[in-house]
Amino acid sequence: MEQATPRSGWQRFWDRGGWWRAFLFAVLYLAVYLGIGWLVGATGLGPDRAEELLDSSGSVFFGLLLPILVMSLLLVAFLSTMRWRREVLGPQPIAGRPWMWVAVVLVLVPIVLHVAGTSWSSYDVTVILTVFALGLCIGFAEEVLTRGVAVTMLRRAGYGEKAVMVLSSLLFGFLHASNLVSGQNLLTVGTTVVFAFGFGTMMYLSMRVTGSIVPAILLHAATDPTTMLATGGVDTHGANAGSEALVALAGTFNVVFVAMAVLAIFLVSGRVGKPAVARG
Repeated sequence: MEQATPRSGWQRFWDRGGWWRAFLFAVLYLAVYLGIGWLVGATGLGPDRAEELLDSSGSVFFGLLLPILVMSLLLVAFLSTMRWRREVLGPQPIAGRPWMWVAVVLVLVPIVLHVAGTSWSSYDVTVILTVFALGLCIGFAEEVLTRGVAVTMLRRAGYGEKAVMVLSSLLFGFLHASNLVSGQNLLTVGTTVVFAFGFGTMMYLSMRVTGSIVPAILLHAATDPTTMLATGGVDTHGANAGSEALVALAGTFNVVFVAMAVLAIFLVSGRVGKPAVARG
């Protein structure tokens, strides 16, 4: 049994959960992630400019994929030390509602639009494959962090699902505030944070209605790479951008996500009981 043996001080600290531990964990995650990015940049292996991120598979790997790959492995290690792998990656302890399938559909639509609007011939096949590998790492790391570890901590503290959804989505938005470090202006970052809150809520609803975090990981893993390839860049439009009309249409769903998130606040309910924690 996962909880049969006494828990260490490290385990008991995170077991208690709560919003501030969830945000503390996110801060530690960001600090390590940004530190790895800085180290990679210091080696000179990454691209010289942000506009060159999608120029080659090497620039994608060193400029984007390597840091998030390391974070994915560290998250797996954390789940192992906490013995939370089943709790995070296994079946959800509370059932979703039929209306939550709307979130899954809303996320799939811009993915399809981006796929249709991408100028695939503008990219080398190795770049495309590396970008999708990047997407898988992003989907895994960010979902395990926010819909996995954070949701687990919030539920363990006895929070209702409405608070779990809102706080985990706020945390997801907070992660994107780190774009300030890369030099983006405050207005752009603020808008990104709001849109991230909306998308994070869609991921929470997707996890609830499918009964597992895995579909949320896969939806997230498809969203980022298709967006990058369609727009020709990361949070920007590059030289290889595809159909402006389809990309613009897909972009409007960011607003739809936020609207759906606000509506979900009034609809989501329920609570997962606190688990019994072994002392030691």
